[in-house]
Amino acid sequence: MDVSTYLWFLSLCTCLAHGKPTLRKERVLHEPELIRQPHEDNQSYQYDHEAFLGKEEATTFDQLTPEESKTRLGKIADRIDSDVDGYITTDELKAWIKRVQKRYVYENVAKVWSDYDLNKDNKISWDEYKQATYGYYLANPKEFEDATDQFSFKKMLPRDERRFKVADLNGDLAAEREEFTAFLHPEEFEHMQEIVVLETLEDIDKNGDGHVDEDEYIADMFAHEDGGPEPDWVRTERDQFSDFRDLNKDGKMDLEEIRHWILPQDYDHAQAEARHLVYESDTDKDQMLTKEEILENWNMFVGSQATNYGEDLTRSHDEL
Repeated sequence: MDVSTYLWFLSLCTCLAHGKPTLRKERVLHEPELIRQPHEDNQSYQYDHEAFLGKEEATTFDQLTPEESKTRLGKIADRIDSDVDGYITTDELKAWIKRVQKRYVYENVAKVWSDYDLNKDNKISWDEYKQATYGYYLANPKEFEDATDQFSFKKMLPRDERRFKVADLNGDLAAEREEFTAFLHPEEFEHMQEIVVLETLEDIDKNGDGHVDEDEYIADMFAHEDGGPEPDWVRTERDQFSDFRDLNKDGKMDLEEIRHWILPQDYDHAQAEARHLVYESDTDKDQMLTKEEILENWNMFVGSQATNYGEDLTRSHDEL
């Protein structure tokens, strides 16, 4: 490919990222077993921060002084205290975390909407999405014959079409705002759960046998490049696979076991995160937080979902 084609290729890969299945981090870190594990130090907060925001956005936040961070975090604490009684309960924190996550999803859709609504009719048809995302590939398929599987548009196109049709509840092949949100963020919608499970299987099942074995499960999180011993956390994940993932003990996960893994029943990650934050910051152990307790443990909050992993600390008050 020439330079212009290569740059377009990178741009297209970025566009395709909007329609990819749940990220690897989301498959792992929102689980009951792991959410109960305490953060070890500030490096783990920074890891969460960068994983959620990306390095550039995290760097922007890192330029704030601790004093600036605490001042902005204090304003957010006032907003979380919905009944203005001076105490933040687990339920108030849970509600705030859900609000933050919902706002992130809909803001993400708003940012890309005009890129796909080509005829500006406030709907995005499958043909519009296909043209905006795959148009160059469809017009020049020979240029991509040697592309790696990771960027195989021939495979990604039918996968996107399948997901689009599941999100398109009225079957008119034109997504309104809510349907397109379900297409881009299927993990947030109950009617999209089956497609999330299927795409997770397809992502991890490298040998194409319709199951995920232990090595494929580990390879989804850890690239063993230097040939040295596996880190302790990888050995722990192998134990997790045998003890909690492979429910029928046949050495592999099927669709039902993957569903149990990534979509556990009766589990609310916002509630788990809220409980974790209260537990770690509740100095007087009264099951509630004051603004002072939050500010005393500000490093944890700027690396948590309560502040959109630090992003809200860079926003003005009116944007929250």
